[in-house]
Amino acid sequence: MLAWQKVQREVREGLLGADFEKADLRDIDVKVKQAGDDAKDEVWAGYRFIILADNQEADGLKVIDLGAGHSSANETLCGRVITALKSQALLNESVGAGYIDRNWPPALKEPGAWPLASLRQSFLNGALTRLLDPDATLRNKIVDFVGKGDFGLASGLKPDGAYERCWFEEPISTDEVAFESGVFLLTKLRAKALKSGAKPISEAVTRPPIQPEPEVIKGPETVPAPGPDIQTRTLRLVGTIPPEIWNRLGTKIIPKLKSGSDLKIGVDFSVTLNADAVRNMESDLRQILEDLNLMDKIRFEFID
Repeated sequence: MLAWQKVQREVREGLLGADFEKADLRDIDVKVKQAGDDAKDEVWAGYRFIILADNQEADGLKVIDLGAGHSSANETLCGRVITALKSQALLNESVGAGYIDRNWPPALKEPGAWPLASLRQSFLNGALTRLLDPDATLRNKIVDFVGKGDFGLASGLKPDGAYERCWFEEPISTDEVAFESGVFLLTKLRAKALKSGAKPISEAVTRPPIQPEPEVIKGPETVPAPGPDIQTRTLRLVGTIPPEIWNRLGTKIIPKLKSGSDLKIGVDFSVTLNADAVRNMESDLRQILEDLNLMDKIRFEFID
């Protein structure tokens, strides 16, 4: 195609002389068009597979065979991919309140608050259904959910578990729906409790008041009575797990560990890259950690 375009251009600019018949010129134009159509068909034939992240697959990847393609004036490559994803229920244009409620993370059921940054990420990484336009869809749907009383929205978490602002069964602006860690989608039960003025349960409220110790007069044979000896042991889980089951690990193990106290969770990722690609990878990872507000909690180490 490029070769015939060059010939066509040089003929029109007179670089190849002017001794050409009209039939020759028309033949060059036909060759340019045919070569262009052949190039498009080759591109379409080359884009045959869709590969996307899917934690339900053994290797974490789902492969969709589109079959042989053919260029068409009524369809684009992106349009073909979108149509295939929709046909397999892997992509949707909208989402309902029932779907979000059914897929509410187990670790967040007790507080009844889901950070919007985490909610949005779940629709991007394949944990939840993919949306054609996740930001616009979630903003509009959350406004609708809050107005109908399906969910609540809150921002500005206080130390006692309350919020600076809370909306429920009232109209709100899409500007309030910010995909930040400090803005939360609330379950209906949690939102109702906050709007009714119920005090949030917190350690400061539930902790019994400290009573002064009674004065003990010690005699010559007074021996203090032994108090209850409550023994505790610390359990650690150490090892290496396949990256494709990280999401399942979080939803299965973390809720179980939260039944204890002083839970600490760390990460140790290691990957080997081409030296030229390290800086680009570092830049991408720093952006991801900034989006998750984790830059002050995770450090980078380089090993030669």
